[in-house]
Amino acid sequence: MNKGTYNNGGEHLADELIKLDIRLHLQVLALREAAGAGGRGAEPQDSPGAHLFRGLYISEEDIDRVTARVSRDIPKENENPSTSLEKNSLPDQLKKHGETVSLKIENSLNAGIHLPLFHLSSIFHLNSIEREILIICLAPELDLKYEKLYAYLQDDVTLKQPTVNLALELLCGGSDNPAEEKTRARACFFDRSPLFKYRLLKFTGGDEQSPPGTLLSRRLKIDDRIANFLLGFNVMDSSLSSFTKLLEPTREWTSLVLEDDLKERLTRLAAEYFDNDFQRGDKKRLVFYLQGPYGAGKKSMAEALCRQLRLPLMVVDTGDFSQLNNDRNPAEAITRLFRETLLQPAAIYFEAFDRLSAPVQVQEEGGKAALFRKMIIGAVEEFSFLTFLAGEKEWQPQGSFQTLAFVKIRFPVPSYPLRKRLWEQLAPGINSDGMAAKFNFTGGQVRDAAAEATNLAMMHGGQGVAGVADEDLFRACRAQSNRKLSEMAQKIEPLYTWPDIVLPTDTMDQLKEIRNCLKYRHLVYGDWGFAKKISLGKGLNALFSGPSGTGKTMAAEVIAGEVGLELYKIDLSCVVSKYIGETEKNLAGIFKEAETANAILFFDEADALFGKRSEVKDSHDRYANIEIGYLLQRMEEYEGVTILATNMKNNMDEAFVRRMHFAVDFPFPDEDSRLRIWKNIFPAQTPVDKGIDFDFFSKNFNIPGGNIKNIALAAAFYAADDGLSVKTEHLILACKREFQKMGKLCLKSDFGDYYHLIQGQDSL
Repeated sequence: MNKGTYNNGGEHLADELIKLDIRLHLQVLALREAAGAGGRGAEPQDSPGAHLFRGLYISEEDIDRVTARVSRDIPKENENPSTSLEKNSLPDQLKKHGETVSLKIENSLNAGIHLPLFHLSSIFHLNSIEREILIICLAPELDLKYEKLYAYLQDDVTLKQPTVNLALELLCGGSDNPAEEKTRARACFFDRSPLFKYRLLKFTGGDEQSPPGTLLSRRLKIDDRIANFLLGFNVMDSSLSSFTKLLEPTREWTSLVLEDDLKERLTRLAAEYFDNDFQRGDKKRLVFYLQGPYGAGKKSMAEALCRQLRLPLMVVDTGDFSQLNNDRNPAEAITRLFRETLLQPAAIYFEAFDRLSAPVQVQEEGGKAALFRKMIIGAVEEFSFLTFLAGEKEWQPQGSFQTLAFVKIRFPVPSYPLRKRLWEQLAPGINSDGMAAKFNFTGGQVRDAAAEATNLAMMHGGQGVAGVADEDLFRACRAQSNRKLSEMAQKIEPLYTWPDIVLPTDTMDQLKEIRNCLKYRHLVYGDWGFAKKISLGKGLNALFSGPSGTGKTMAAEVIAGEVGLELYKIDLSCVVSKYIGETEKNLAGIFKEAETANAILFFDEADALFGKRSEVKDSHDRYANIEIGYLLQRMEEYEGVTILATNMKNNMDEAFVRRMHFAVDFPFPDEDSRLRIWKNIFPAQTPVDKGIDFDFFSKNFNIPGGNIKNIALAAAFYAADDGLSVKTEHLILACKREFQKMGKLCLKSDFGDYYHLIQGQDSL
């Protein structure tokens, strides 16, 4: 390397410290000259009481030792040069050394050699005095001799950090008009000056927000992150580690599994807008808002773009700002965050940014969110050259980012073909067709489910994805979805199959048509392209109507079990609220939680909300219609299955019924249907007396299947108590109890020859 350049930043800092040493030596000599030949009256080393005060003062001999390097370099005309001769020689040496340093800096920068001090100056627009102030504050971090020198010059053994006054004396004392120069240099210590605006320095002692004393008496300390940067250690600020991580992007555009049109738009934007000189001045700084559910590819897209630009990516979790809330000054943390993007340099990615943009639910929490959002937007406008804001909800900047390019990109839940590719890519070897059809997962959820399934398989001795059983995979997938749905709805484990349900032939055909729509929808919407023809209504909405106990819930169970989907039963009477807005809020929570798993939502007691929309007489009637409209909207947006059950179809609004894909009537069972129900109601393991006359029960008791199931169960308990098989007398007594529960009289005409069995049996 040419002698006119620096090999690295360390050599440059060493020369800068020589300049500081000369200035300090000048101050020492000036101080001694002002105090006279005897110095400042310090305790002499051979004084009888000197040992009593050791450590409480700084001797002249100590100062001579720490300034010996500079003294050796000064030309001497005799062995004991006078203080004035030494003092007169130092300014020339400072000037000559300064010129040499300036030339070497210029040559080094032209040669492309990285000098951290000048890189820092360029980032934060520091002038020459501000650079010298940084060196003054950095020096004690490199050599403890400077603490001793600063304490000596400030006449206070405890004052080991430089004050504003000492910095001004060192940098302005040699000018023709030092007082005027010091006054101008005070601007370097104002709050909005680069040194303090960007937290390169701070005042210490007392409350950092309100330092004690005058400006001149305030102590200065260099920020640890800045000190490390100047020494060549570009390690992220430790105060950010609790909510920020720095990634070296490895994603490539070719590895992203996105819809073709979205991927094409992103690659075109990357090719047209970005190049190797992205940070040059004529490029407009860019802000992305990436909208989509968890795992939809938002962060992967940001990584791919940063990899193309050869930039690291700082990922910030804005979902939990507890660290900032505990900070005495949250703006301090946000400033440090964006300062870090310049020091790396790096792009910045805010996860869950929309949580800071949510409507205010609680005034205090909403106020904090709005404050953080405002501070982040302000910092983006001032600092960042490439920003990614990610969220699940719609968001508009509304007047912000006027001088920046703002691009909003929506990441939808992947279509069936993409979900299949994700399963093949992230969990090779499993049934990708089945998993893609059953679960509307994003790439992140597929990855998490595959990892969870692998962990579950380890309990059975399986290794890797190949050792995962279907049961473990389904458990893992269900763990990724519907985590809160069970709090809002009752999960039903399907137990019934087609032979268990007794319905007319046409009704059974309709149910199987529903089954087929679910079974083959990925083929029709995906491979056959119908998804591109239909914007809404890709889900399936069905209306089950009929009296209680006719098999509506059982039919939903049969369909869910047949297609392998989860079934959740929601009682609409519990969802509907008398408080305005609460019903919509409850419905929104249910549909949102059900989205990822294609769950079947079975709304029971739909009569609680859906009746004929009569003339609006007051605000409550008007709002009831709004609730119905909101549910219709959510059902059309939902890509899973929604089943509404009602006992009174005639009371349903005709316009509403027309918007259902299926309307299935569950008639009251006739005698033949009741006979089939009676014969099939008992499990194969139940001991049932062969002499039971099921024809009698089906003919005499005009009740639906739900009541027959209750009677069979009660009869089984009577038989268990007797220690016998289920007999006719057990069924007769169970019928009596069911009639009493239903409010029906137990007539002899119904019970016939068995009427005597229910007389006097209350003690049984």
